[in-house]
Amino acid sequence: MMSRWNRKLWALILAAGMTVSLAACGGSHQAAGGASAGTQDGTAAQQNQSTGSNTDNAGSTVTLAQDARALQIIDDNYRTYYELFVYSFYDSDGDGIGDLQGVLDKLDYLNDGDDTTDTDLGINGIWLMPVMPSTTYHKYDTTDYENIDPQYGTLDDFQKLLTACHDRGIRVILDLAMNHSSSRHPWFLQATEYLKNLPEGAEPDSSECPYIDYYHFSREAQSGYAQVNGADWYYEARFWDGMPDLDLQNEAVRREFEQVADFWLDMGVDGFRLDAVKEYVTGSVEDNVEILSWFADYVHGKDPENYLVCECWTDQNTYAQYYASGVDSMFDFTFADKSGIIANVVNGKASAASYAKNLEAEQAMYAQYNPDYINAPFYTNHDMGRSTGYYAGENSEAQTKLGNALNLLSGGSVFLYYGEELGMKGSGKDENKRAPMYWSKDDKAEGMCKGPADMDNFQMKFDSLEEQQEDPDSIYNYVKQVIRIRNQNPAIARGTTTYLEQYSGEQCFALTRSYEDSTLLLLGNTSAEPASVDLSGLTVGNTAAEDLVLLGELYTGEEIAEREGTVVTLPAYSVLILGEKEEL
Repeated sequence: MMSRWNRKLWALILAAGMTVSLAACGGSHQAAGGASAGTQDGTAAQQNQSTGSNTDNAGSTVTLAQDARALQIIDDNYRTYYELFVYSFYDSDGDGIGDLQGVLDKLDYLNDGDDTTDTDLGINGIWLMPVMPSTTYHKYDTTDYENIDPQYGTLDDFQKLLTACHDRGIRVILDLAMNHSSSRHPWFLQATEYLKNLPEGAEPDSSECPYIDYYHFSREAQSGYAQVNGADWYYEARFWDGMPDLDLQNEAVRREFEQVADFWLDMGVDGFRLDAVKEYVTGSVEDNVEILSWFADYVHGKDPENYLVCECWTDQNTYAQYYASGVDSMFDFTFADKSGIIANVVNGKASAASYAKNLEAEQAMYAQYNPDYINAPFYTNHDMGRSTGYYAGENSEAQTKLGNALNLLSGGSVFLYYGEELGMKGSGKDENKRAPMYWSKDDKAEGMCKGPADMDNFQMKFDSLEEQQEDPDSIYNYVKQVIRIRNQNPAIARGTTTYLEQYSGEQCFALTRSYEDSTLLLLGNTSAEPASVDLSGLTVGNTAAEDLVLLGELYTGEEIAEREGTVVTLPAYSVLILGEKEEL
């Protein structure tokens, strides 16, 4: 018979303080007394390791080992970030709009600050989408770079939230839209008022109004420009006429943003997510890298630990070049969205091997520009359809789970969009992608937000948090378990990836992740059918593959992984994390 790794069974043995020989038996994951990943995170959390033997009917013995490690949270910039849209997260005052106090009220949901519990999600970083004053619900059109939008609260509210986050070991980065301001920003209002009153035929003089050099004005209409109301002048506005582009090559503008950085960093913010960096100078990678170099030098000059992650929505070869600026991270768009590597692999449009192969290949691509880069994987964000919509049919829930796992098991500082842990739905117009956090099916429940005004009326595909917390097989409990495994094994975020081509193929991938003296083996089946991998000849660190201990198992159904000698059979849409046994 085949040996089985079964977390719950071994957890019971650990709890009893016993090491025993067990007769291998057939049956499903459920029949063996186990549950899906969601219920398996706390049972043996306080135990360091256990070994046992599994004797089959022929009397031969195969060693099985379960290593349930404690959380190993390292205070560095390799984090699990939660992208949070305050407007739609949690409403503390009953006006239907999320606010900073609401985030504070729900902070224990994200991280309760107690590593001995398993009731929180386990993230240790928060990216706050724009919180500065604005004229829109999304708040990417900033009217004041040194304040909090009144819809969200006050600077005092922000400071309280920041302090509470830091007390829990959560770092906080702010969305900073430097590419453009609001057309209602005082800089732009003064510049356009000056141009409107300029005598006919006269040329603008920045000594009379320095703000005319903060933006790109022209007497001629051209692509990407909008007309100044009431004047025969045009201004660059690549996204919308309500968001005029700033000239970040202007030294005065740079001094303004150095002051902005000082304001927030001195308050205790841990860094910034930089919006739309490829549009700083549209069409010029060289100029954009120079602008980012200036800002990175300034921010890191204040504290090398200040973290910068950039949005550059373009092809991988191009955004890789932006690492030359010295910023810490670039969002890894290649793996994201409905046509990215993760969705294509889980949908069967690409081989499982391509996931591991691309993880290995991109390391050299990024390191050539910055050896100290920190990758920023993500699966979806506020501009993309939610991942639940990437899959259809009877396997869609399993695929939704696995897609999240492939993202969260990537190296670097990984990003999870709010509500993805619930399989929230949302596609089409931007407002739909920013729907209210699904705390409850009752939209009148305490704290529920109304969402953006132009959001379509649509039903969620999966249950709300209220139901999912009670369901051991839910997407929520699955995602929570992936994050816990990530937090137990620092090599997942920090290690070097090696693609094991010999052990990978259409259905399965195999890769190692090495960090300091630790090497992990990740095996995954991305298909709808069970698949086997023969690990003959594979050594991980100093350990033969068949002697590795089980550090994590992520299942999307009732079947569990089985092992016979060096052959591991993985159930559909599953992942195993294996490693060397730690000495007591």
